[in-house]
Amino acid sequence: MKIDQESLKKIANLARLEIKPEEESAILASMDSVLTWMEQLNQVNTDGVEPLTHMMDEVNNWREDVSVNSLSREEALSNAPSKNSTHIMVPKVIE
Repeated sequence: MKIDQESLKKIANLARLEIKPEEESAILASMDSVLTWMEQLNQVNTDGVEPLTHMMDEVNNWREDVSVNSLSREEALSNAPSKNSTHIMVPKVIE
């Protein structure tokens, strides 16, 4: 299938694209190569192939949601730019 300039303008209008005249030839060549590739895919024998909704049959393996203390208070406060003995200090955001 070949796309001519009139078809390109219709497609661009539907897609709300503004194509500059100097870009038309490159876009036509690109669209022609995509359509040629699609024609090659249409020649592939897919008899007996079930449609897929997902590429893999894997199921998510969720880990148990368990609370653990991975940092001590001292480790958590060690990198804070502003802190007191027990808390990280932040600027006031509510007036």
